[in-house]
Amino acid sequence: MTAFFIATATLKNADKFKEYGSGAGATIKAHGGQILVRGKIAQVLSGRHAHEISAVAQFPDMESLNNWYTSPEYQALIPLRDAAADMNLVAYSQPK
Repeated sequence: MTAFFIATATLKNADKFKEYGSGAGATIKAHGGQILVRGKIAQVLSGRHAHEISAVAQFPDMESLNNWYTSPEYQALIPLRDAAADMNLVAYSQPK
């Protein structure tokens, strides 16, 4: 069952966010994931959206996604993430 996370963020420090993104991308790849899309939100089509940037990543399954999130490599990046941006991460699984 394919799994995804959607991240939304508002930058606090662009340099730190770039450093975080580079490190996080490597950890995602190491756990079988790939970034499908990332960038600034171009337009809110309906409702409200609190953040300015977003990303969507895909993993083979929820186990891989959870292994990535709980990995020592990613956990070590969380203080940098928190200094770089206010971020929400939400995981989704796609039924077969």
